[in-house]
Amino acid sequence: MFTGIVEELGEVVGKDELGDSARFTIQGPVVTADAGHGDSIAVNGVCLTVVELLPGGQFTADVMGETLSRSSLGRLAAGSPVNLERAAAVNSRLGGHIVQGHVDGTGQILTRSAAENWEVVRIGMPAELARYVVEKGSITVDGISLTVSGLGDDWFEVSLIPTTLELTTLGGAAPGTPVNLEVDVIAKYVERLLSHSPRTAR
Repeated sequence: MFTGIVEELGEVVGKDELGDSARFTIQGPVVTADAGHGDSIAVNGVCLTVVELLPGGQFTADVMGETLSRSSLGRLAAGSPVNLERAAAVNSRLGGHIVQGHVDGTGQILTRSAAENWEVVRIGMPAELARYVVEKGSITVDGISLTVSGLGDDWFEVSLIPTTLELTTLGGAAPGTPVNLEVDVIAKYVERLLSHSPRTAR
């Protein structure tokens, strides 16, 4: 489990195509400082497993074809910046919200509106995810826990403070950039429970 509080802006330093999968080599000295083989690290909001730790604060991770097709990781190449977060410790504060690292779909940045010290970013979302998104609710965009500040039928808006603009990939993401989306898991569980509720006896 993660919190959506990005710890480090890392970089893809290598990508090996392996047919129906890929192996990424990622630079991230902060998240690898106490990492071990088999640990989980969220890369742009996708939970990946550390395969190998390399010198210089690098690690490798294997990504299956399913993940490549359902997230934006397949578009990454050497030199791509990535948001990195280690799995949450059970004794730590939950600074964002409950993030699983299981991408529900990809959206696309539509517009950016700059204010003096912050920006409003509008993101298009797939129709099948719209029912899980509510104004003032939480959503994960490329691994970043954000609050929905505006909402339409097929888009939502988030307001980015200077820290988010400076320390995450969203700071430099232009309109047209694909982003990974994970909706609030609680909404999905509630929907599932309600759809399978037993009928009230008469």
